Amino acid sequence: MNEINLGLKIKKFRTDQKLSLKELAEMINSTSALLSQIEKGITNPSINTLKGLSKALNIPLYKFFLEETLKKVHIVRAQERKVIKPSKSEGVSYEILSPEPQTQVEFMILNLEPYSSSKEKEIGHEGQEVAFVLEGEVKLHLDNESYVLFQGDSIKIEKFVKHSWENFTSKHTKIIFAVTI
Repeated sequence: MNEINLGLKIKKFRTDQKLSLKELAEMINSTSALLSQIEKGITNPSINTLKGLSKALNIPLYKFFLEETLKKVHIVRAQERKVIKPSKSEGVSYEILSPEPQTQVEFMILNLEPYSSSKEKEIGHEGQEVAFVLEGEVKLHLDNESYVLFQGDSIKIEKFVKHSWENFTSKHTKIIFAVTI
């Protein structure tokens, strides 16, 4: 595994959004001098700075740590998938299926152990989400309504609609979903 240059990634995310150092610094209550040092690799950002950058740039925190490659074909082997386990959601994990870098759609598998939920808080995405229940049953909490989805069912969730997933059964549930970026 190669060392990840956070500074270059931050600079790329910033310039892709046509933000100046000063504008981004103001958004995260920092200084342009500190951001400049981070982008040049002189210093490393703190976790709190990374969280602020993630929020300000609307980039998931994990994207700062993905390795970049220049290949024309990107393969994610099953045994090499990155897995995210939210700290406050016991029994919940996300397997990242999307090859990096620069995908326009993120594909993931959501694994829900029996009686678990992604319901720490309902979240909405900037992009549309399409989900397909691979195995099990799941309750989707969508704004103020709930829907039960069974194996083989699919659903589209519009941008910014707050939602969460709940496995209310004694069996494992697996959902594959795609979110546009």
